[in-house]
Amino acid sequence: MSLQINHLAIRRGKALIVPSLDLAPLQPGTVTALIGPNGAGKSTLIHALAGLLPASGQMTLDGVSLASLSHDRRCQLVGLLPQTLPQAAGLTVYELLLGGLLTLGVPRGEAEQRIEQGLQQLRLGQLAMRAMATLSGGQRQMVALAQLLARQPRLLLLDEPSSALDLHWQLAMVEAISRDVRERGSIALLALHDLNLALRCCERIIVLSEGRCAADGAPLAVLNPALLARVYGISGRIEQCSQRRPVFVLDHLVR
Repeated sequence: MSLQINHLAIRRGKALIVPSLDLAPLQPGTVTALIGPNGAGKSTLIHALAGLLPASGQMTLDGVSLASLSHDRRCQLVGLLPQTLPQAAGLTVYELLLGGLLTLGVPRGEAEQRIEQGLQQLRLGQLAMRAMATLSGGQRQMVALAQLLARQPRLLLLDEPSSALDLHWQLAMVEAISRDVRERGSIALLALHDLNLALRCCERIIVLSEGRCAADGAPLAVLNPALLARVYGISGRIEQCSQRRPVFVLDHLVR
């Protein structure tokens, strides 16, 4: 069972952003990074999978076409963390999380249990009774992540999830996503600009360039100097830090 993408074409208005995309299946229990320069089609692909943009071709999750699902069923199976942060100025964090789960039909007792567990795992318990309007951008982004994980979707789609987060919460985010994927056997696809986050949490990297797949595979195989120069126009390399973790090093522009 997996997420399969074949012959996928996606438009934004009259512009064809993704002309025809074929990818090897995304397997359960894996975290995949979607990287590439600005305008490569990362957010477009994420939004099409979430059902927010029209697309032709095949998008199947566990053998079922996403396009064939009702809106409610698609919302149950596919969860999106967008770049835009949740507002809900009149609600507390707890009210926002509870309302979202009840709307999906989760029984109240189970919803309360999921929220408590999620807030504890993300170390957000102290924010539970805070009004959303009083939170910083990074705090609201972590609340949005808690909301996504509490829904327990089969497919997690995250569009630049680290954009408002400091280093502490970036690490908390990727650890929470990795734990969810490992424990539930879900599938996560993250659109990222931070190559070091991709190296840290992802088993696979897909590189998009002008709406096409420029590379796809294990991070250390994909992120080679030739690819970085061709897609990003930079000279860069992967080295090993003192803790034997791979790290990306940016040297200079090549064009």
